[in-house]
Amino acid sequence: MLPTTMNTLPAKMVEGLSIIRTFATFPSSQLGAPSYGFVSFLHHNRGSRLNFPKTVWSLEKCSMRVENSLQALRPASEAFAQEAIEALKAGKVIAVPTDTLYGLACDACSSEAVNRIYEIKGRKLTSPLAICVGDVSDITRFAVADHLPHGLLDSLLPGPVTVVLKRGESSILEKSLNPGLESIGVRVPDADFIRLISRRSGTALALTSANLSGQPSSVYVNDFENLWQHCAYVYDGGVLPAGRAGSTIIDLTKRGTFKIIRAGSAKEQTVATLERYSLLEEADSAA
Repeated sequence: MLPTTMNTLPAKMVEGLSIIRTFATFPSSQLGAPSYGFVSFLHHNRGSRLNFPKTVWSLEKCSMRVENSLQALRPASEAFAQEAIEALKAGKVIAVPTDTLYGLACDACSSEAVNRIYEIKGRKLTSPLAICVGDVSDITRFAVADHLPHGLLDSLLPGPVTVVLKRGESSILEKSLNPGLESIGVRVPDADFIRLISRRSGTALALTSANLSGQPSSVYVNDFENLWQHCAYVYDGGVLPAGRAGSTIIDLTKRGTFKIIRAGSAKEQTVATLERYSLLEEADSAA
């Protein structure tokens, strides 16, 4: 199995595995030991005075880490949707592709899981998380949208846009998500896998980019391989074509106006859509 997976692994892992494989197949006559196989050889020679015991043990540990990472890696396909949903319901964090970046996701109504995302990213608790839902029609379960022109959200979403709306009293979101904020950023990515698991899970997913805070965003699973060990599963959707700009974030909390919070990857088409629905851009108070 090792040769077929080598091309899909990060360079550091490939190098480590290559050394392990070479050492494991090294002729026993040159090692001065019976033909035990790699791990058996290590245990057999634990007390011997070889010149490389620390290297050998570190390689064995490297092999175990690589194996654990490989066990978490999956294709982002419908065949693996159910296990993703079960992980989410168990309060675990998964990594998934969206239409812009790879993201870390968990059940937005699990305070323990949400706190875990903050720990993984090394993110300040004052930085809010967005939520992801499966369909535009789900948005009203979590946020207030009745002040918006009819059809606007369907024109913006699914797509690379985060709409910021007020939660309202009817929102089923846990108060522990972004405490103290009356608004919530909502995404419906144009990406089949995350929409599928969002829809089937019956809840919203807390969603944030899969990277350490302050580090470049991820458009390929190898970009955040340092975080794999913290995820129940990592779902591979290949290289994402939108670049690293992320979604365009727009504030739609006020009737008749909009405000661009982050330009992101779709600013021009987003503004054009908003203006087509007669929304005016809110003046910059700092100007």
